Amino acid sequence: MPQPEPQIFRPSEIPAVSRGGGVKTIPFLTRKTGARSFINGVTIFPPGGSVPLHKHNCDESVLVLEGSAVAEIAGTEHSVGAGEMTAIPEGVHHRFRNVSDTHEMKILWTYASVDADRTIIATGETRRIDDEHSVGAA
Repeated sequence: MPQPEPQIFRPSEIPAVSRGGGVKTIPFLTRKTGARSFINGVTIFPPGGSVPLHKHNCDESVLVLEGSAVAEIAGTEHSVGAGEMTAIPEGVHHRFRNVSDTHEMKILWTYASVDADRTIIATGETRRIDDEHSVGAA
């Protein structure tokens, strides 16, 4: 496989993908953009916004860029703010909620595999992260 070229990702130039409930994701490094060992991007939560409880087939790290969140990890709620990061091992149930009712919350997520997937706990539905973040996927 050829060496990928270095890249600069500018969020203002990448279409955001709707995740439902006003939550949107801007994918950065993905298989499509040349990822070989990990993928990442930013998810933006509106005031009070959240994603459903889910798990992944690989480790995930989440850095809160802006705002305040509750990270529900393995049934325990943790307050996390800007500049704080989580490390979530493969298979651990989790989700993030924006606790503000007036400000957006932004996270930078990184999955430890280009083949990362998400399984929604309530439905058992599993989708590849790359597929989920393709424009028109939601």
